[in-house]
Amino acid sequence: MFEPKPLTREGIPRALEKAERYRLLNEPVEAESICLDVLQADPQHQRALVTLLLALTDQLQDALADNVRRARELLPQLRDEYERAYYGGILCERGAKAQLKRGGLGSGYAAYDFFHEALSLYEKAERMRPAGNDDALLRWNTCARILQRHPELRPAPQDRSELPLE
Repeated sequence: MFEPKPLTREGIPRALEKAERYRLLNEPVEAESICLDVLQADPQHQRALVTLLLALTDQLQDALADNVRRARELLPQLRDEYERAYYGGILCERGAKAQLKRGGLGSGYAAYDFFHEALSLYEKAERMRPAGNDDALLRWNTCARILQRHPELRPAPQDRSELPLE
């Protein structure tokens, strides 16, 4: 069958530049493939893990549950606690936005839950952020404003008992 060809370690920096370029060109499948190639050559490459996580979140509209699961599996591999919290927040924020676009029964509750988790992770990242890095604050503010503009987004009711049919 067709097996991917391995990258050289020397080719990793250039490959990651291409992956980031493909993300900017809205070609996340190509970026994902490159990151998988890099991780085959260097399984703990931090930049490749982050780029892969972002490429997966770029594809949430197509396969929400699977790509959320795959991206969540990458988070523990990030060595930096700030990055785990920050990129976990991005994953949740993008999951919320994908739920909003999809619509359907329960999507508002699911979007709210994702936004709520994103806010919590951004707050965690804020507490440990490097000096001069307000990225988590900026993302928190975006989520807060979206929730302000969409008051219909709220937690699911706690009482989920079924109503009688008659």
